[in-house]
Amino acid sequence: MPVLYTVGLWTVAPAIKLGWRPTIEGAEHIPANGGAIFAGNHLSVADELFLGSAVGRHISFWAKEDYFVGTGLSGLFFRTLMGGLGAIPVHRSGGRAALSAFDAAIPVLQEGGLVAVYPEGTRSPDGRLYRGRTGVARLALAADVPIIPVGMIGTEKVQPIGQALPSLKPGQVTVKFGKPIEVGAWKDAESASTAAREITDTVMMAIQQLTGQEYVSRYAPKRSSGDAEQ
Repeated sequence: MPVLYTVGLWTVAPAIKLGWRPTIEGAEHIPANGGAIFAGNHLSVADELFLGSAVGRHISFWAKEDYFVGTGLSGLFFRTLMGGLGAIPVHRSGGRAALSAFDAAIPVLQEGGLVAVYPEGTRSPDGRLYRGRTGVARLALAADVPIIPVGMIGTEKVQPIGQALPSLKPGQVTVKFGKPIEVGAWKDAESASTAAREITDTVMMAIQQLTGQEYVSRYAPKRSSGDAEQ
């Protein structure tokens, strides 16, 4: 486990549990070992903090490549931070470079690690749950690992879009874990794209059942500044 992430589990995670007192449901679905993908709704930057504190194992989160290539003192800080947390860089130039994060996540999963994915591709602009993109399904099929649905409730109240730091509001956040979705039944499907769409829709349905959000059958509009989540 990366050093800084280990430090965070011993310091930040307990502080989150003590200060915000999130409710955790379905913890029995968190695997004690082995690779898996956590696929959740995305309401706030704070989602990652609450997910990481609830799981207790190292999770590889995806972060935009800017954090890995900056210069000067701030660049050094973010490069060190991202490396110490074991983050996976997402290249935003498109083409082959844009797939490097996908390629980097496969060995992490195959070696028994955990990866977090936000199928909506960006934070929800209005609290509703939008159509999922199929990257989560393709990743699960390629690595042959289960997908664990995650439902975040209340994180947008703790840290709304545009707010730099989370507000201390105890008891506002609930993290729900659903039953793992095994993708083996789709491995031999005639159409890979159809299988990926079916898996993704199954995941989004599971997330919706966890959160109770209104579902929107179209993709969420991208924020102008862009998000790293795929």
